[in-house]
Amino acid sequence: MLFCGKLKVKTKREHRKTNAKVAQRRLIESAFHILRSTTARMMKTGGGSIVFMSSAVAQRGMVNHGAIAAAKAGVAGLALSAAATYARYNIRFNCVAPGLTRTPLTQALTKNDASLKLSASLHPLGRIGEPDEVANAIRWFFSRENSWVTGQVLAVDGGLSTVQPRTQPAS
Repeated sequence: MLFCGKLKVKTKREHRKTNAKVAQRRLIESAFHILRSTTARMMKTGGGSIVFMSSAVAQRGMVNHGAIAAAKAGVAGLALSAAATYARYNIRFNCVAPGLTRTPLTQALTKNDASLKLSASLHPLGRIGEPDEVANAIRWFFSRENSWVTGQVLAVDGGLSTVQPRTQPAS
């Protein structure tokens, strides 16, 4: 079972116009709904694996990402708590926390060359992620070969959450 959820990155002023609390609550409540609707069945069938989607911004403070950072940190926290709660039923909970990834949801940032270049420069690997890279991490968590892994938040973010990017081009 995979749960993603989404929030739009907005400035502080835009958040005043819309209700960020409603969006955050929906994201967290959706994650809880997935947890409740899947664990009872998995408990009866001998276990399973659930992967939630967080975000690199939940681990590193970034300008204008307050609402999504708070919501996605909540999702990661839920995954960790659920991993502890349901481990005795052989139900594994993990979380993937991607950086900016080229998808239809990020097209507003990635279709503009200047914005794409700036976004890529924030990632120490110097580029944004591709959907297959995030999908591979999710697939890894679901793999039976990794059945010993639970309660992990895996950053798939080109180093965004943990590594300082270069301040000038490499020579």
